[in-house]
Amino acid sequence: MRGNSNTIRTHRAVTTVAALLAGALALTACSSGDDKKGSGDTSGGDTASGSGVTLPKLNGASLEVAAVWTGTEQANFKKVLAEFEKRTGAKVTFVPAQDPIINFLGSKIAGGQPPDVALLPQPGAIKQAVDKKWAKPLGPDALKELQKNYSQGWQDIGKIDGKQYGVYYKAANKSLIWYNAKAFENAGAKEPKTWQELLTAAQAVYDSGVTPFSVGGADGWTLTDWFENVYLSQAGPEKYDQLAQHKIKWTDPSVKQALTTLAQIWGKKDYVAGGADGALQTEFPNSVTQTFTGGDQPKAAMVYEGDFVQVNIADTKAKVGTDAKVFPFPAAGSTAPVVSGGDAAVILKDSKAAQALATFLASPDAATIQAKLGGYLSPNKNVPDSAYPNPVQQKIAKALIASGDDFRFDMSDQAPQAFGGTPGKGEWKDLQDFLKNPKDVAGAQAQLEKDAAAAYGNGS
Repeated sequence: MRGNSNTIRTHRAVTTVAALLAGALALTACSSGDDKKGSGDTSGGDTASGSGVTLPKLNGASLEVAAVWTGTEQANFKKVLAEFEKRTGAKVTFVPAQDPIINFLGSKIAGGQPPDVALLPQPGAIKQAVDKKWAKPLGPDALKELQKNYSQGWQDIGKIDGKQYGVYYKAANKSLIWYNAKAFENAGAKEPKTWQELLTAAQAVYDSGVTPFSVGGADGWTLTDWFENVYLSQAGPEKYDQLAQHKIKWTDPSVKQALTTLAQIWGKKDYVAGGADGALQTEFPNSVTQTFTGGDQPKAAMVYEGDFVQVNIADTKAKVGTDAKVFPFPAAGSTAPVVSGGDAAVILKDSKAAQALATFLASPDAATIQAKLGGYLSPNKNVPDSAYPNPVQQKIAKALIASGDDFRFDMSDQAPQAFGGTPGKGEWKDLQDFLKNPKDVAGAQAQLEKDAAAAYGNGS
């Protein structure tokens, strides 16, 4: 359905980024552990190599910005908005949105109160916003800032029918597994590079008396990310693109292989904290914090998710680089996977102030503020590496920028929202059901295909 040309990548490029990440993350143990989140420095105005994006004076203007971000992530983004207010004189209100954000925006628009700008977490959601005639194209100032600071690939994901609607303000490297260093040390476990080595490390942790994995199964998107990493590594980039566009069915043997591989962890007794039932009641933030609390007897030794896990680690006493370490998602096939995600700012009410905010969010100035606060990654190539608060985050950021156009975007985020982005429905629900019953691979495939065919509006 999407047919995004930017998702057609090369096998070589994916391998290159994986190698970059592997090298970068090998330095994790040398991290200073300095994750004080920029020591509260939120000025940001003069930090982006003196770029100083030009913004208009907007005294008296007011804006509403909607996003699904909560907790620390929301608080940090509000500091970016505060800097915009300081520079322009505009008043900006953050509007907390619910998933799926398209439904939330639909109700606001129906009530005649759309926010001026929304941060959309899926390319599929941008397309829906354009199809519904909600989204407004970026003006010349925002376009100029975007073209100056972003690789073509990141620009293209925010385009629909050749017009630029989205500014990818936030990115994610979603091919990382974080681990409790003390639990690994006590178990004599080593950082794995392959799936088999991951299973070996898990067994060592299990034998030491600690549950190997924490899974945030209450949030179905974490399960889609697990699947995508295994699938990309095993099936390769071309099949990944075909499945992302529903050009092959979910009943394909490649899907069977990936689900069978996942079941080696999800279906192994006592390998997941709380068992399947417990995992399905564990929300993503708790899946992280329970891995890094409890000293050397945490509820689990490892948790899979992207670079943004650092925001949640900051809510514990663990320090990134010493207590909490990270390795690239191991190769389940011939190469280690590299999956990216992101959130794009889209204008819903066109105005001078909304265009100015989009321009600001496309600048290194805005991204540098949030980079300093930690738990954030920008696809903006002009954000200095030094803006990130610890060596781990700096290396992850460097690897993302080094990938240029050669990244694979999160598969479920490319799907229609009904399939890839709705709690309790589609792929999220189907993988939750599979976590509950990992023996039924064929049943999971059949349900995934049924839901995909309905959402994509095709049968193949």
